[in-house]
Amino acid sequence: MSKEKPKVIAVSSGKGGVGKTNFVVNMATYLRSLNKKVMIIDADLGLANIDVLFGIAPKFNLKHVLLGQKKIQDIIITGPNDILILPASSGVRELTNLNKFQKIQLLTEIDSLDLSIEVILIDTGAGISDNVLFFCGSAQETIIIVTSEPTSLADAYALVKILARDFGKDKFRVLVNMARSEKEAFSTYRKLAIVADKFLNISIDYLGFLPNEQHVKDAIIAQKSFISLYPNSPFSKRLALLGDKIVNMPEDKSAGGVQFFLKKALRVN
Repeated sequence: MSKEKPKVIAVSSGKGGVGKTNFVVNMATYLRSLNKKVMIIDADLGLANIDVLFGIAPKFNLKHVLLGQKKIQDIIITGPNDILILPASSGVRELTNLNKFQKIQLLTEIDSLDLSIEVILIDTGAGISDNVLFFCGSAQETIIIVTSEPTSLADAYALVKILARDFGKDKFRVLVNMARSEKEAFSTYRKLAIVADKFLNISIDYLGFLPNEQHVKDAIIAQKSFISLYPNSPFSKRLALLGDKIVNMPEDKSAGGVQFFLKKALRVN
């Protein structure tokens, strides 16, 4: 990559169905509107769907890299708005639990890419699988997406707990999605933050919220980013505020990357 390393942000959730992938697609689209060079890593390796939301059909994906058939630079494709995409595969069971060698191989190749990328958004799977923990543990920033549903909060807490306990992650940002109001969103965040502070002794920052938007499903069916179809909607305006926050996040050079993962995830001294 370029001399200036990109800002690497993992976007994750405790449970599925909270709008994680949709957020990644729309955030990447917004960041491109700011002329930021953006790459999405589809890290839901067994159930990939970034390509589906963009309406593209990659010929090669991370499966071919991990099998030694392709180099990582060979599978990168350019999606809408010149967003770079590192596609994963769908329906490949053996990729749902990478071994240590595969994790090191993947992280090393990503780290050595000779591309001028400013922001990497990693769309992880949901839950607490080894793959999810690996990608969250390797990123500089981790955004946890939740909704007001109790199951979403409970599962998000479980994810944060494991990342804090086993990977030494002590910084998280929470985005409340599908909120009916700003008041509801902040109340949802507070429930998670209070428990994390009490039992994990870590702080969780409030990134913001996205409103419940009925036309999001229409954009998904059309295989286009929501903000490109409805740029003046409350959802798109709120997304822009979140994007500006992400752009202005201070860089934490001590977190993420190959050495961080080797020390924290593989317990290498």
